Amino acid sequence: MVQILEFEREIFALENQIREMVSLSHMYDNVGDITHEIIRLHKKVRRMKHDTYSNLKGWQKTQVARHPDRPYTLDYIKYMFTDFIELHGDRHGGYGPSIVGGLAKLDDKTILVIGHQKGRSTQQKISRNFGMSQPAGYRKALRLMKLAQKFRIPIFNFIDTPGAYPGIDAEEKGQSEAIAKNLIEMIEIDVPIVVTIIGEGGSGGALAIGVGDRILMLEHSIYSVISPEGCASILWDDKAKVAQAANALCLTSLSLMKLGVIDEFVREPLGGAHRHHKRAAILLKKVLRKNLHTISKLKPEELIKSRHEKFRRYGDIGLESIT
Repeated sequence: MVQILEFEREIFALENQIREMVSLSHMYDNVGDITHEIIRLHKKVRRMKHDTYSNLKGWQKTQVARHPDRPYTLDYIKYMFTDFIELHGDRHGGYGPSIVGGLAKLDDKTILVIGHQKGRSTQQKISRNFGMSQPAGYRKALRLMKLAQKFRIPIFNFIDTPGAYPGIDAEEKGQSEAIAKNLIEMIEIDVPIVVTIIGEGGSGGALAIGVGDRILMLEHSIYSVISPEGCASILWDDKAKVAQAANALCLTSLSLMKLGVIDEFVREPLGGAHRHHKRAAILLKKVLRKNLHTISKLKPEELIKSRHEKFRRYGDIGLESIT
């Protein structure tokens, strides 16, 4: 069943009207020539989509980023890469199903691909823990990135998680240590790393695979230290203020570009990536290819130096934009 967001209702209603008119024109000859009317309505739908999706606020962007039909890591892998071979396990007895990773081909170049995976069906969501990784997932990701470094393979990381799994068992297994170690190690990996937020980028769960030379963000994705619900609960003790919290968090791609947190935002198909998986993958692939070409020109020592400088500037850039 298609999930329709509140601000999409008029668009879906008009699209249903078009489908009914097309169906009638095929079934009955006596309805007359309604081709021009159908074309007019198609143009109207396109204008509505453009106007609607060009002016989404923070909470509306959050809803799109969480849309259950939005493409996940494995969807992008299917459409963008060939010869994908998934690699499993953290070599410490853990599996980490919330994060997938493996080797693949981008054109004729070998790439290591890592990303959060939420799952579609109820069974998949449970087995993937809704994209919230245990420590094993982050340790697996780091193992694969160190493998890529050994064999001089570029790394593409895809972020799509509400956050790291906050359960007691995750803490007992060293959740905070696993995330912290990834941050320390990733900053020193001397092969190109391109990070893309494809849906939700939530807190430490996102940062654990989010240190890279280029940070990209899909147009309708979000990236924040806390969810709007959590922010509203802490600041106002009122979860009904999620829209106000989402705007205050500046979690959209345009806001984060201004703050210098991300390097580039990637356009999505009209109406959002959840409507056109393949088209979204094509658009992202072009941007990934361009950014990889640019940073591949840097020497290993230049990559590390540039990465250090990049993340040291984060706080300063944010402070300047506020003052």
